[in-house]
Amino acid sequence: MVSVIYSTTDTLETARTIARCLVTEKLVACVHILPKIESIYRWQGKIEEATEYVLLAKTMERNIQQTIQRIRTLHPYEVPEILVLPAVGGLKEYLEYVDVETL
Repeated sequence: MVSVIYSTTDTLETARTIARCLVTEKLVACVHILPKIESIYRWQGKIEEATEYVLLAKTMERNIQQTIQRIRTLHPYEVPEILVLPAVGGLKEYLEYVDVETL
């Protein structure tokens, strides 16, 4: 089953580093980087605001835990946002592409 791993990070450079690593290591087939989102969140009892970058990484269910761990090793945040969103469907050929391009 294909899943999308959603994460945010602090800079475009960090987002690109994480994306390239995940694709190079065949943990994911593809990563989209969405630039400059505004985040407002509570952290350690305070309301924070930040500009962040979104990563949307497409992978197979078999790679989820390893991908999460790899993102954690590359990520600058103490507690990075990492969410797994299962794909409930999609273009058959694209789903097959994700399967072929990952470990």
